[in-house]
Amino acid sequence: MGSLLLAVIYLIFISLGLPDSLLGSGWPKMQTVFAVPSSYAGYVSMSISFMTIISALLSPRIIRRFHTKWIVITSIALTVFGLLGFSFCSQYWMLFLFVVPYGLGAGAVDSSVNHYVANHYPSSVMNFLHCFYGVGAMISPCIMAQALKVARWNEGYRWTAYIQAGILLVCVLSLPLWKRNEATAEDTNTDSAGIKETLRVPGVVLTLAAFFAYCAGEATCFLWTPSYFAGTRAGLSDGTIASFGSLIFGGLMLGRLISGFVSNRMGDRLLIRIGIAVELVGILMVILPAESYVTAAIGFAIIGTGMGPVFPAIQHMAPYNFGKRYSASVIGLQMASAYIGSSFMPMVFGHIQQTAGIGIMPLYLLFFAAMNIGLLEIAYRNIVTGRTE
Repeated sequence: MGSLLLAVIYLIFISLGLPDSLLGSGWPKMQTVFAVPSSYAGYVSMSISFMTIISALLSPRIIRRFHTKWIVITSIALTVFGLLGFSFCSQYWMLFLFVVPYGLGAGAVDSSVNHYVANHYPSSVMNFLHCFYGVGAMISPCIMAQALKVARWNEGYRWTAYIQAGILLVCVLSLPLWKRNEATAEDTNTDSAGIKETLRVPGVVLTLAAFFAYCAGEATCFLWTPSYFAGTRAGLSDGTIASFGSLIFGGLMLGRLISGFVSNRMGDRLLIRIGIAVELVGILMVILPAESYVTAAIGFAIIGTGMGPVFPAIQHMAPYNFGKRYSASVIGLQMASAYIGSSFMPMVFGHIQQTAGIGIMPLYLLFFAAMNIGLLEIAYRNIVTGRTE
């Protein structure tokens, strides 16, 4: 029964990935339909992430009060409602009516499931779990590309909502399974620390800043990769441009799949270092002045592959680095920090590219990759120092 529960958890992470790449894939077409500047995608993305930040910050309290199964079902139901709402929008301002359920649906379930896996499973499971997130995130650009070929961008959101509804049904049917596994699936966090106390632990703030930097680069890729090709490579169809949104997500899935097989032997910290080194190689490939889009496309896929192990490895290290007493709050804060980076930095890039050009994107990614690894290395030293004092 435990393996069946784990299969359901993997499916939950597919559902988490599905909505994340739709806006970036559909935006080049949505922008023309709504007749707004390209940077306006950042406001929608920021609003979604802001709601996710709220639910992530509330997640330690939610985890203490509710079983994971109810958090999951409620959250997926909210995302279904948000996706359907987006599909019926005919004007730009209408999108903001549905960012609340769209964003709230992600934060709490993300934090609760990550906390459970970090405390009960080895690093390989965490990587495989986030690999399935990449599966969902890679599928939705393909859905949007097909919708743009045969219908409209609205259908991309609607079809994705139908898939989410199917996953929600599976989760509802799995309720007896959760009950049978309640002894292992129920998290006991009555002694967990609060947010203020957790922030005083050595290394926590630096880890949060590193998480911010990682997600700033990742979310910028999520949102702006199709637009990068639209702005730097002429003659590409709308469907082809939309499909480039899957490059990062495909890379993420591959990176996490590989990490799942080697993480238990290599350890989380080494995986992060190797991953960021691979990411830097991908960024350099995008910078190369090649006329064909193929080199840049391969570069973005390599960027995603390098990014792959970073997020799950940082999450999985939380109980080891800071102790189980702090792990729920640390993971909740990490998710909030992640979504702050996801909220603001793609929007900031949107304004930068309006004046400097979309071609500046690789340098933007390079800055945050360097910031990510630098802050993590300092955090590791602070954690070790804190333990010896």
